[in-house]
Amino acid sequence: MSEADPTDEPVPKTRSRRIFINHVDTYSGLNIGKYLSQCIVGASQEDMEEEEDGDGGSVHSAGEAVSHKEGSYRIVGTLKDPNSKPPDFLTQVINFTTREELLEQMLECDTILYNITEDAEVIDEAVWSVSSLHTEIEHFDGPKTFILLSTVMTWAKSKPLDPDDPEIPFTEDDYRRRKAHPNFKEHISAEKMVIKFGKTNKQKFSTYVIASGLPYGMGENIFHFLFKTAWLGDAPALQCFGTGTNIVPTIHIKDLACVIQNVCDGHPKTRYLVAVDDSQNSLEEIVRCISYYVGTGKIRKIAKEDFDYMRQIVSTRLGPGKIEHISKEDALLIKDLKQSEFDSLLVNLRMEAMFVKESMSIRWVAETGLVESIEKIIKEFKNTRGLLPMRACVLGPPASGKTALVGKICSHYKLHHIKIKDVIDEAVQKLEQSAARLEQPGGEGGDEEEEDDGKAQEDAELLEAVKESKENNNGRLEDQYVIRFFREKLHSMPCQNQGFVLDGFPKTFQQAKDLFAADDEEEGDDNKNGVFDASIMPEIVISLQADDEFLKNRIMNLPEEVVQGTHNTEEGFMRRLNEFRSINREDETVLNYFDELEIHPDEYTVSQNDDVEYKAVMSKIKSSLGEARNYGPTPEEREAMERVAAEERLQKQEEERLERERREEEEAALMKQRREEWLSRLEEVRKQELEVLEEQAIPLRNYLMKHVMPTLTEGLIECCKVRPGDPVDYLAEFLFKNNPQVD
Repeated sequence: MSEADPTDEPVPKTRSRRIFINHVDTYSGLNIGKYLSQCIVGASQEDMEEEEDGDGGSVHSAGEAVSHKEGSYRIVGTLKDPNSKPPDFLTQVINFTTREELLEQMLECDTILYNITEDAEVIDEAVWSVSSLHTEIEHFDGPKTFILLSTVMTWAKSKPLDPDDPEIPFTEDDYRRRKAHPNFKEHISAEKMVIKFGKTNKQKFSTYVIASGLPYGMGENIFHFLFKTAWLGDAPALQCFGTGTNIVPTIHIKDLACVIQNVCDGHPKTRYLVAVDDSQNSLEEIVRCISYYVGTGKIRKIAKEDFDYMRQIVSTRLGPGKIEHISKEDALLIKDLKQSEFDSLLVNLRMEAMFVKESMSIRWVAETGLVESIEKIIKEFKNTRGLLPMRACVLGPPASGKTALVGKICSHYKLHHIKIKDVIDEAVQKLEQSAARLEQPGGEGGDEEEEDDGKAQEDAELLEAVKESKENNNGRLEDQYVIRFFREKLHSMPCQNQGFVLDGFPKTFQQAKDLFAADDEEEGDDNKNGVFDASIMPEIVISLQADDEFLKNRIMNLPEEVVQGTHNTEEGFMRRLNEFRSINREDETVLNYFDELEIHPDEYTVSQNDDVEYKAVMSKIKSSLGEARNYGPTPEEREAMERVAAEERLQKQEEERLERERREEEEAALMKQRREEWLSRLEEVRKQELEVLEEQAIPLRNYLMKHVMPTLTEGLIECCKVRPGDPVDYLAEFLFKNNPQVD
């Protein structure tokens, strides 16, 4: 290749740009910041040119992990919670004590993005920042862009473009006619100020307002109440506020971030943009869709006028969904629902993002809206919030304590307790309710009514087959029906959302193989046993082991009133125990099934010295399953837990106080006893010392009586007779003269 070949010329490197984002730890700030940190500066414009040329798109798309590389956007920003951990993509956390310090940091950025959709208290700071930047235009070291991320709630009270045709959507061209919701008047004032400050010197300081539809995806924000309620499945139906006919403009949070990327790259001439997807879904359609795909998936609609009266309705085009219409006044009483979320969900707007669709390169994640992309949105919701199901299986001989252990696991992790009897009874009850519809007079339901009747006919035939199976097997149900009912239960939304623990089932190798078999071989994993359904396969298997003698003694010690009417009579228990031992002697046992799939069962021996609370095995299970993958305890449960913890703490303190007092009393009694013993011993020592001294004094006493006392007595008598002037001196001389030892 010649030196003159133009391909040898070095490709100029794209300069990185700094983007300031306020409250980067909030829902919008986090997702927008993460998206932009993965974008190469100018990539959206390259994508647009390549799309016009018929190419597939730029290699620098936002989906690639190019964060912190040369030419990418560098994200700096503030945190709403100063104690929270900064996101990994954040280049710099901006801490400031005065607004002047904040202004200095923003002057070093190329783009300033203020999000006022999640916190109304930020509006004042956003208006101050655009005003302060405007005053510093002459000191800019380069062009700067200010983007205000606002909400379509500033259009909420806008009058229809054509009163005769209210379905005509609003576009960016109509922004001067917009009227804000009463609770969003400060937002529209901020929008006007931002547009105003961008008109002075467009070359050096350009300003934009992006009116965003209600964002969804990546864990949810405004729609989180609906997703959480449906996922938990505690409420009888998912609530829809008011009539539900209002049209809710929406946009996926990543699509919104892509719109911001296009503004940062292209600096369009249009200063006011509407960012919404193509959906025109009503609130009821959204609620019903969430209920069907996240919740129970059953049909029930409660009339707005009478909540206690329930009636069956046919499903919409979205499929059946269990919803409940409540009045706006009742919705305001929901403590988990914020006022801003309530206002947003009740907005009724038809909007179209004409400029975004015609003039921007958007790689849509959900162009057709939340409803059409619900499966993808649910996957994002579960993965982002770590709401993954837990699945376990507890096996063992009868009376080994399976049910008690499963109850503790389910209570700790908030999982569903799957017992054979409950599964069969629930399935039969549903079949009876469905079959009972055949006896009810039909109405005008069209194809849907015929389809419903067809389902009822199928359920009636299945119910008859179940009853016949029980009659032919002494009240026991054949495995094919048990397996069918179990598979339906394990594939239900509650079990797929939170998870489950199987209590003593499956019992045999063949039952396990049939239960966990995949419907489609492509969805399973090949192994020695063939194919299995990963969505219902347990993560851990606990096998309780116990000898027959211990199990017999445990049953014999049960109270008579507990045993009556159960399988735990002597005859019933021995039959079940012998059956369990017989099916677990061969090589193809249910434990072998799991073992061959490399789900190695954890064995735990139940003995006389067992802890009734199963602390050892629960510790092992917690280690295997890890932390709970759900929302954790509710505020009421947390309050109850705190109350119990406080009571336990007080009880422990009282026990410690009593123990301390007991120890002090024991120590005092011991000290008193030891003192008495010491005094007694001291008295004995003194007595013994006195005796020794007296014994040692006998020779000296004898000596004095024999040799000293006679002379001394004589001297004293003589002294009394003479009465000298100095008696002492006289006595001394007398003793000296009359000393019998002196020669």
